[in-house]
Amino acid sequence: MKKPDQVKYNEQTGRYDAALTPYATSVGAPKIEMDDIEGWKTQQVVVANSMLEAQFDAIKQQYLALKERVESNERIYRAHFKFTPIVGKTYHLYQSTQGGEFLSLLLPSECTFEHLGSYKLTDHQIWEPV
Repeated sequence: MKKPDQVKYNEQTGRYDAALTPYATSVGAPKIEMDDIEGWKTQQVVVANSMLEAQFDAIKQQYLALKERVESNERIYRAHFKFTPIVGKTYHLYQSTQGGEFLSLLLPSECTFEHLGSYKLTDHQIWEPV
């Protein structure tokens, strides 16, 4: 038997269950309005983007620091030296009068060449600034 639209009858349970529905079932019921979530979405986009930008900036800083280490390491390996460096020992990079760079055990106070930096060789064969 067909029921009017305002009567909510559940044929599976055989009961009237209008009070159990999440929506209005009669003309006199209050109007259902959707929440305006555009403001919330806009705020969440700002929060998420600022967090992602902070992560991006941190990664960018790590990248730049790593790039600088690579360039420094390559610079020292390109420098002139005629000895096998010992891990953990401090070496000094100097500017030669002929224009090249060389690595030496001489301290800056013991040498008249332009001192470019002091470095220590790690066990991973990477030159670390001292």
